[in-house]
Amino acid sequence: MIPDLERMRDLVDLLGHPERSFPVVHLTGTNGKTSTARMIDSVLRAFGLRPGRYTSPHLESVTERISLDGQPASAEVFARAFDDVLPYVEIIDGRHPERVTFFELLTAMAFSAFADAPVDVAVVEVGMGGAWDATNVVDGVVQVVTPIALDHRELGDTAEEIAAEKAGILRPASLAVLGAQPLGVARVLADRAAELGTTLAREGLEFGVARRNVAVGGQMLTLRGLGGVYDEIFLPLHGEHQAHNAACALAAVEAFLGGGAELLDVEAVRAGFAAVSSPGRLEVVRRSPTIVLDGAHNVAGAQALAEALTDSFAFDVLVGVVGLLSDKDAHGMLSVLEPVLHSVVITQSSSPRAWPADELAAVAVEVFGADRVEVAPRLDDAIDAAVRLVEEDAELGGGGVIVAGSLTIVGEARRLLAR
Repeated sequence: MIPDLERMRDLVDLLGHPERSFPVVHLTGTNGKTSTARMIDSVLRAFGLRPGRYTSPHLESVTERISLDGQPASAEVFARAFDDVLPYVEIIDGRHPERVTFFELLTAMAFSAFADAPVDVAVVEVGMGGAWDATNVVDGVVQVVTPIALDHRELGDTAEEIAAEKAGILRPASLAVLGAQPLGVARVLADRAAELGTTLAREGLEFGVARRNVAVGGQMLTLRGLGGVYDEIFLPLHGEHQAHNAACALAAVEAFLGGGAELLDVEAVRAGFAAVSSPGRLEVVRRSPTIVLDGAHNVAGAQALAEALTDSFAFDVLVGVVGLLSDKDAHGMLSVLEPVLHSVVITQSSSPRAWPADELAAVAVEVFGADRVEVAPRLDDAIDAAVRLVEEDAELGGGGVIVAGSLTIVGEARRLLAR
């Protein structure tokens, strides 16, 4: 990310401001953005709207980042958006000292595809941060800030500094939905909202999760929205953190559809949440043994994963396949996962930013001890090793494998396993 919106502003101006042709629900935060965006998208579709959704990163194909009416853009739509935008990108490259970045190009393509479709509303997730993110050329009518924690240190060394960057998406005369935040973070966001005149809806105060029960294939929720209580909401995703994401998504939809002043059609809300999917987020892709994929890639995400594995699954033996990117807190993440894992197989993705397996394994040995760590640099070998460990030690049908550490490793595992 280059902290400069001039290229992006110049680009959308040349394109005729496609981002102004639809209202926007804009999301930022550290964890949960994509799942929350997918929930908002699904519930809006249940109310008969045609949304566009822009999320990142992708798991298997870059076309996943641009979604129209709940489906990833086809190759034809994606290519047409590229062809439409590229001539203007080349003009911008000639005007500015820095070239248009990959993410800026994709963002402009998403806006172009949404305007061309056309969509009724766009659900837009920031790539990183907020104030300087390429998506921040939009003026969201609703903003969503999912829980903020330490992750990308280039945004700040404290959660409060990161919150100040993410608060850059807030807009005057709009409504911002805030997921549960640490006190210091909440103060930063509230101060910025007060400066702008942004109305806040805060989880735990104006909305929240009233009741949650683990169910087969997901969880059953009672959500307290801005307009009233919605009961018997089945969410086909695992983990308490997803229930909180659902509460944020519901509040965002309420704010978008009617300002949150009254109860929405409960049946439509139920249908929208029941149709949600979030690939790579506690996604079960195989049985016997069960293999679960999760994109946890920072300490807060690892904590949510560990709690969800304990809450939603009952494994006799659970083996982790872990590969991280080199800028992550390896010791912190592995320490959080250690209590729920029988052993760990360290691997690495094909990303140039991947932490070398041997170096990461040295950190894992510090946390787990040498007898609980194996190393398999190739992901397919790592999964095979984890399955072998489970079959050796678990009771019949009682073992599982969790693949986690980065969305890159999860995407590669999906290519190997999901089909």
